[in-house]
Amino acid sequence: MSAWSVLTVGILVVAGVVAGVIGTAGGITSLVAYPALLAVGVPPLAANVTNSVALIGSGASSAFRARHEVRAEPTVLRRWMPTTVAASLAGAVLLVVTPAHVFDRIVPFLVLAGGVLLLLQPLIDRRRRRPIVDATAAPTGGASASIVGVGVYNGYFGAGSGVLMIAVLLLTGAPSLHRANALKNVLLLAADLLPAVVFAVSGHVVWSAAVALGAGAVIGGLLGPTVARRVPHGALRIAIACCSAALAVYLFVTVSSS
Repeated sequence: MSAWSVLTVGILVVAGVVAGVIGTAGGITSLVAYPALLAVGVPPLAANVTNSVALIGSGASSAFRARHEVRAEPTVLRRWMPTTVAASLAGAVLLVVTPAHVFDRIVPFLVLAGGVLLLLQPLIDRRRRRPIVDATAAPTGGASASIVGVGVYNGYFGAGSGVLMIAVLLLTGAPSLHRANALKNVLLLAADLLPAVVFAVSGHVVWSAAVALGAGAVIGGLLGPTVARRVPHGALRIAIACCSAALAVYLFVTVSSS
């Protein structure tokens, strides 16, 4: 293995660890993992699908930790899981059939949207203090459309889909932020499995990068609860959002000049 490949693997493992830690603190893992893939030379479309596959392990560990919480909400899972899975699969297929140059032009705005969602997360968190609708009531058209929209976005790009899913779950009856976060972990893990298969078959996944990033994310997920208690969440959120804005501008300028 060359010195450059060792450095590349090291960067991706460290990025995976940081992404895993951020994920346990409720942050957006893709806003760390995706730029790391771009930094080591993976093209935007390949970076997106590689990132999605690499973070499956981190999502699985989050869902496993949430298993006790979601047992109290079987109705929510039965209601939204089929819709979320189908919509996410549709988003993944849309991504695969999107020409690479079109995705290159879209991705700066998606990265920026992820950063904005991260900044808005405290406002979403405060939603738990407001009255909620009855979780046992039949879903409205608006709620169903929101779940479909989040699912499609999750399959197509994904950064910030967890924040969006928490918002929708809180608006449609989840009794607390903690419970909504647990439900989100399980729903998005289920929604990520079929897209991962689509991406693997498409041939866009850079497997060496996915393994390094995924290994780091699993380590970060294990270390996360301990580390997260020692890091100011507000400062971390603002720092990542600012980096996302800078990356979005860089990607936009790069695409515009090409």
